[in-house]
Amino acid sequence: TIAAALEHFTVNFTITNLLYNSDLEKPDSARFKSTKRVMDTLLDRLLKESSIGPDFHGCESSTFRSKKNRDETGVDAMCSCRDEPSDPKFNRETIYHELSNMTSGITKLGHYSLNSQSLYIDG
Repeated sequence: TIAAALEHFTVNFTITNLLYNSDLEKPDSARFKSTKRVMDTLLDRLLKESSIGPDFHGCESSTFRSKKNRDETGVDAMCSCRDEPSDPKFNRETIYHELSNMTSGITKLGHYSLNSQSLYIDG
């Protein structure tokens, strides 16, 4: 048997009700750590409910970016799922549409509001 490899993909989006703060640039800051923990948890919950759920491995928020003069925060996360040779290949368009539906048209993620034009899946 061939062991499944991990398929990596990025998820990017912008939160419109999270003011950007320079502490979000510092991985050792309390603000970075708490924001990362919340984002990872929210993304993990969504992707576990998606079509890749059984093979989903996890997400790690890696970067927070200033958007619109610090009024908004961009989020970059690296996610992964098992790439089983017998399963269909990871399809970023399918995941995009599923996440769009799960976030009310790319407008809500937990108590956060999203820029509806900001979701991007690259895999």
